[in-house]
Amino acid sequence: MKWLKRILISLAILLAIAVALPFFISLDDYIPQIEKKASAGLKEPVTVKSIRFSALPLPHVTIDGIAVGKTHDIRLGKVVVTPALFSLLQPTTVIKSIEIDSLVLTQKGMDKIAAWARSDAGQLPEQPQQARVESIRLNKALVSFGKASLGPFDARVSLDSKGAPEDASITMQDGKFKALVKSDKSKYLIDVSAKSWTSQVGPPLVFDELVVKGVATLDDASLGEVRARLYGGSAIGKMTISWKKGLQLGGNLDIKQVETQKIAPMLSLGTRVSGRLSAKPVFSASAASADQLVHALRLETLFNVQNGVLHGVDIQEAATSLSKQGTTGGDTRFEQLSGHLVMERGGYRFTQLRIVSGALSVDGDVNVSPNKALSGRINAQVKALGASANVPLNVAGTVDAPLLYPTSGTMAGAAVGTVILGPGLGTSVGAKVGGWVEGLFGKEEEKKPKK
Repeated sequence: MKWLKRILISLAILLAIAVALPFFISLDDYIPQIEKKASAGLKEPVTVKSIRFSALPLPHVTIDGIAVGKTHDIRLGKVVVTPALFSLLQPTTVIKSIEIDSLVLTQKGMDKIAAWARSDAGQLPEQPQQARVESIRLNKALVSFGKASLGPFDARVSLDSKGAPEDASITMQDGKFKALVKSDKSKYLIDVSAKSWTSQVGPPLVFDELVVKGVATLDDASLGEVRARLYGGSAIGKMTISWKKGLQLGGNLDIKQVETQKIAPMLSLGTRVSGRLSAKPVFSASAASADQLVHALRLETLFNVQNGVLHGVDIQEAATSLSKQGTTGGDTRFEQLSGHLVMERGGYRFTQLRIVSGALSVDGDVNVSPNKALSGRINAQVKALGASANVPLNVAGTVDAPLLYPTSGTMAGAAVGTVILGPGLGTSVGAKVGGWVEGLFGKEEEKKPKK
């Protein structure tokens, strides 16, 4: 029986060698040919670091270090391709799965993929299908939009016999965001849910809960249901997105009782205001890439903020002190701050402004330039010691350091009133007369006074 034992030992050694051998088979000699063929097919330079064949647990090929484009707009850390063995002898090769680790995709890379998809869609009826992929898996993928990025996330895509997506899922690795996409004839149903999630594109808004549902095609998406809970309030609306040529965005929201203290600085470059915001913004944008979308955004809405504080400026102090050098610093508490806002090209126009704060009421218009400079005119109605004065004030400075100073008409009226009636009552009556005179002859905005 010794011969049988020797045969079994020999077979075991041969089997071990057969199993281990594929792990040492390098296909690197074929890399130049593969790079050349891939570059010709994609019309972009393609580089590959290494290729290896393995037999276990199923026969597969591992490709490391793929980069596409002159500036490496698409980078794949590792790709594992598992074919159906018997299909290798058939006209159409079936790839059971493609697993991609550490994908990094830039905006230029996404544009290239979209162009390839449209090109393939046009050629599909004319050319026989040489390979069919059943599923694609992404692990730790990252999409970069210039300064902003999305990820890392995992994604799973199942494809039908024609290579079209049947269903897909995207899950952030922290588990706070999940998106499901399911095929419905020529369209795709979208179902997004998130909890305690911070948006990674645009302002870093923190959503207690987010639900988005809609329908998409390969070129656009119509999100008919958008619901969010954030900063103690809610937002409900709808949105459309198109990416066929650049990016186009449009939609509207109904915002109720959102606390502005944390959200305002994200949306308007350092604005410091607290209170509960209600608004119904209508927005749209068109840009060549996602990182330009925020700057291209145009938004228009009536708004109402209740029981808050406007930080950085004391309007009542400016209206009563009438300092020639202007007044800055302090706070203005209010029961209500309302008006009409138009935001576009990085600037803000506040019109029909109205502030109600006890003995103080304010109306006027204020502009914020893209570099945060303030300009405009407000009228402060101040009540004190039984007298009421309407004091026009010019608005200057910046969002970070607002400056209010009296108009020349206000100063002239205050000076005359003080001389005739004395300080206090004379100053307030004179200021009121100055405002009335400016109203009669126009309210041309004045330049900021020299300090």
